[in-house]
Amino acid sequence: MNSRSKADTVRRVFAAYISKDRQLVEKALADDFIFTSPYDNAIDRTEYFERCWPNNERMRSATVEKTFEQGEEVAVLYRVVTNEGKEFRNMELHRFHGDRISRVDVYFGATYKDGAFVRQQ
Repeated sequence: MNSRSKADTVRRVFAAYISKDRQLVEKALADDFIFTSPYDNAIDRTEYFERCWPNNERMRSATVEKTFEQGEEVAVLYRVVTNEGKEFRNMELHRFHGDRISRVDVYFGATYKDGAFVRQQ
């Protein structure tokens, strides 16, 4: 990826979701990539692209609000607005091996619609 920083790589990956640039994301993720979220328990790269990549079709925007880089890790706080107008903020911890992302752990935040809190079921 040859980015200036690991945080820059994370920002480029978020932008690639909105621009539907799967090739950029594939280059950014290590071959032994692992993804964990409240819905996914340590899924591999192949399952990640099958299950998670299609979510970009529902995303109107993804804004990286803050990044914190330390050593081989980048924490990122971001806001997504869906095509239906729902907004949510999550945090992720990206771990790197060299210049490629080897692991992502997602932590969900609150959801909003038209500025009002939406209780999750």
